[in-house]
Order: sequence, then C-alpha cells, then structure tokens
Amino acid sequence: MHAAALGYHRASGNALTFEVIPRRIEDRGGGLARVNGQVRLLEGLAQPREEDELALSYYNSMTTWIEVDPLLQLFGLTRAELQAADDAQLARAVRSVAQRIPTYVTTKDVKFRWGHGQEDIYPVAQIEKLWSDMSALSDVKCGYIVVPRSRGQQMKDPAQLDSWVTDGSKDHVASLGMFD
Repeated sequence: MHAAALGYHRASGNALTFEVIPRRIEDRGGGLARVNGQVRLLEGLAQPREEDELALSYYNSMTTWIEVDPLLQLFGLTRAELQAADDAQLARAVRSVAQRIPTYVTTKDVKFRWGHGQEDIYPVAQIEKLWSDMSALSDVKCGYIVVPRSRGQQMKDPAQLDSWVTDGSKDHVASLGMFD
C-alpha cells in the first residue's frame, strides 16, 4: 500500500495528500468534509457541535504525503533559501502561513503528582494550531486517499484496546517491527 499511496501522490500533483480511513463510531477527531464547497479536513475542534463529526464518513489518520517544493513555495521559500536563510527570515515565513490558520484553545485538567501520595489537579489552557487546517488554504493543492483502517487507525483511549485485539489491529502493529 505504501508504494501505491506514494505513486498516487506523486502523479496527482498535490502538495499534500492526506490518508483517510473509514470512520467508526468510536473515532474522535477530524474527518473529510465539504466546507463552503471545498473538500477539506475538518477537525472536531472546528465543528459547531461535537456530534457533527459523527456525520463524516472518513476519519483523518494524520498520515500526510508531502511534496517539499510546493510546500516551501507556500512559505515563500526555495530549498536553497531554506538552507541559507537566517532565523528571522524563517520566522517571518512561518508566521506568514500560521496567521492564515485558525488557533484553537481548549481547557484540560492536568494532574501534578508531588510524591508521597499527594497530587493536585490544575485547569490549563492548551493553545494549538492543527496540521489538517493546511487543507483549508486555497493555494495549497490537497488530495485525499482512502487507506485500510489498519494503516491509519488511532488509539486515543485505553478502552479501545479490546477492539484492537479483536479486529486484528494489534497483530498488524506487531508485524511492523520487533517489540520487546
């Protein structure tokens, strides 16, 4: 599958090709959507209601094939300029694209363990930009390829372990390398 995905990406002329998988009810996060007539990845954080993501048929695996030169062009850089540029020039290039991508703020509880059985929970704000929002930029040619679930499945909760064992995902991951 890797060779077929790479072949598709190279032949497509896409700057970015995102791999997506068929969505299951337990999948949480972004998916393939049509927003204002444009097909793009839409993360759960960007949707008005949490249940809206359940209407999306394909889940974002976050595996992305990238053509380096078109991506650098988005930042106003070439390979030579990237290697020769000073930090200030690179920072300007990154900021020029970053300002076009939404910033999300989420609140989370973080547990701090002091030791000796003492712990505290602190509310924190997490500020982030999401890679998949690159697919919303009109000047970035993006494509999407459906891959087998075993290739792009994510585990975000320990409760998913049982389904990973029963659907063969555990064996698939084990076949990819040697684990002690």
